[in-house]
Amino acid sequence: MTCEQDAKTLELPWPFTGREDELELIRGSLTAGRPGIVVTGPAGRGKTRLMTEAVRGSDCARITGTPETRSLPFAAFAHLLPESVTLHRAVQLLSGVRLMLVDDAHLLDDSSAALVHQLAVHGRTRLVVVVADGHPVPGAVSRLWTGELLPRLALEPLPREETAQLLALGAGGPLEPLTVNRLYALCQGDLRLLRDLFGAVREGGLLTRATDSDEWTWRGPVPVTATVRERTAQVLAHTGPEERESLERLAFAEPLAAPLGDFDLDLLERLETEALIRVDDQGAVRLAHPLHGPALRAAAGRLRARRLARTPDQCTSALAAERATLTDRIDRTDVRPLPTPVGEWLVAEGAPVPAGYAAVRARFARLRGELREAAAWAREGLRQTAGNRACGVELALAAAQSGDVPATDEALAHRPPSADAGSWLAAARGDVEAAREIVDGRWSEGEESRGLPAEDGRPAAYVLYDAVRLGAPERVAGRLAELPGDGPAVLARHAEALVDGDGPALDKVAGELEQRGFLLFAAEAHAQAVRAHRDPRAARMSRTRAVALARRCQGARTPALSGLVLGELTARQRQIVTLAAAGLSNRQIADRLTLSVRTVGNHLYSAYARLGASDRGALPWLVELPAA
Repeated sequence: MTCEQDAKTLELPWPFTGREDELELIRGSLTAGRPGIVVTGPAGRGKTRLMTEAVRGSDCARITGTPETRSLPFAAFAHLLPESVTLHRAVQLLSGVRLMLVDDAHLLDDSSAALVHQLAVHGRTRLVVVVADGHPVPGAVSRLWTGELLPRLALEPLPREETAQLLALGAGGPLEPLTVNRLYALCQGDLRLLRDLFGAVREGGLLTRATDSDEWTWRGPVPVTATVRERTAQVLAHTGPEERESLERLAFAEPLAAPLGDFDLDLLERLETEALIRVDDQGAVRLAHPLHGPALRAAAGRLRARRLARTPDQCTSALAAERATLTDRIDRTDVRPLPTPVGEWLVAEGAPVPAGYAAVRARFARLRGELREAAAWAREGLRQTAGNRACGVELALAAAQSGDVPATDEALAHRPPSADAGSWLAAARGDVEAAREIVDGRWSEGEESRGLPAEDGRPAAYVLYDAVRLGAPERVAGRLAELPGDGPAVLARHAEALVDGDGPALDKVAGELEQRGFLLFAAEAHAQAVRAHRDPRAARMSRTRAVALARRCQGARTPALSGLVLGELTARQRQIVTLAAAGLSNRQIADRLTLSVRTVGNHLYSAYARLGASDRGALPWLVELPAA
């Protein structure tokens, strides 16, 4: 019985995903003449896995610190050194080791830490050292970077886009963006927790396939697994009646915050000191970690939970306030990230999302370049109100700007296409000239003289700005400049720089757009600057910036981004991708280039990851094909 349980719990790790820049940096630090590198970060961030990938295929000695052997001299090196040895002799014996991976270096005994430091001083051994944050570190180890013996890489959380790729591999298909957001927020960069929590969701049958998008979705309570209990042990350990009462009140108040005045201030100070709560500038109190609420609610008795639990109808006014704030930010041309706990809680609970709120959330996400997320919010609203026009427009625009023609056609099937949706649909089909003709027709002299309506609640500035994004800025530059406010002025400067073919001005306005949260607009402006620059170095820099931003825009394929990222690929990848975009099969490409079919497939897989594409259907959008 024990063997069966062990076999069941022993799972293979997920495929290594993302971290291309970090991987390149680490491998570069291990080339001839380089001393190595130290990688630091919180537990669960993937440091060891990253290092293992970086040294894969190399002749590497491996050292690991453990808490049980911290009092034993040279315990971490026991498999490489004689039973009794001095530090000087140990350095001599290991001087022939060319590459050494030291994992959990914060747990090394003092002698092993000193030996690692001396190996770094002597410089014959390239060292890859992994240190977890939040733990006491031997002085000899910390001096590796404070003494500038080795460079240090502080590992940031895996980006959301790469987390989505990792989850898709674990699920065997893409996850709905709102589900990805929920898992990403709950785990806060802890990949071990992510794997445990997602495994519990999957094995508990909580994943369902969405009929309208064929993506996996998760709704309902958070499974309180052993790992979740371990991560929330600090909050669950409070058994004192007053502290426990306060923590539970905050847990059952979610998604709303509780007023500061409702609690004993001395008690709150103690909880804040223990990092269990946070108080914002408005005096609202929340639990510090998103997992604390689910853990406390699961530990409460059934009757107490039934009495304290919040219902969706109790959040109506808070949801309306959230919608008003989002609308105001859109009107002010400012879509920087904004906390929206009420809408996210409704989705997590599987409760109906009002169509009006969903349309605004979809618009906010789309303007940020989060196109898949925008489509997901629009679908939430359409599930509640099937014929809602605003949600239909947002779904069509998100699909069209992703280059998804079938989804755009489906979104428009139940309503007449507006001029705006029609222009983006033409662009999605690859007919950019037709899109420009639609735009030109919309801004004819007769229509301009009647004033500018905002279709389906879309502010006038964005309706005009579509002309800039589709390549017809000369029609609307003057009108954008006439609109009041700093936000429309940024959009007007983009139009004017594009009309003038001014590369530096396009880069400057791209920076302004990025500061305001318009990642897709900024990527498009940088991409347009590539074509406008006369200095090749400036063009390369604009391309790099555009690529970096476009990767964060969830598969965006707009006319401005067409042909943008091909320069990111290796020469062989560019060759294969261009042929694939022209319609050749893997076998045909292999025959033409005298390669194996498997090699062609591997090059395409690597290229998809760099291009942000999911399959070859996206390639014509990303690759400038040679003229026939």
